[in-house]
Amino acid sequence: RELEDVCDHVGIMNHGKMLLEHPLSELQDNIVKLQIAFAQEEPPAFPKDLHILHTAQVGRVFTLILRGSPGDIKARMAPLNPILMEALPLSLEEIFIYELGGADDAAHKILL
Repeated sequence: RELEDVCDHVGIMNHGKMLLEHPLSELQDNIVKLQIAFAQEEPPAFPKDLHILHTAQVGRVFTLILRGSPGDIKARMAPLNPILMEALPLSLEEIFIYELGGADDAAHKILL
């Protein structure tokens, strides 16, 4: 978390390979935590071409981690008629975990 205060450019490596390297602002603008809820018990199918990194559900509320811009993602989800939809920024720590994709469920639950 301290890195967010002192870094303006970030790289993430895994097993000696560079996974990504971007300005911090660009990285934070291209991954989104979306909380979305639907009136019906069974949610509609999410658009297939969205890049969903992680999904969690509590009752009718879904928390999705998606790659893309918040505006584009919200526009793609709007036709599903959610009763709640909010795009939240992710911390650098959360981005790191979801970009690696290998974090266990316990780490994801702590962050959500």
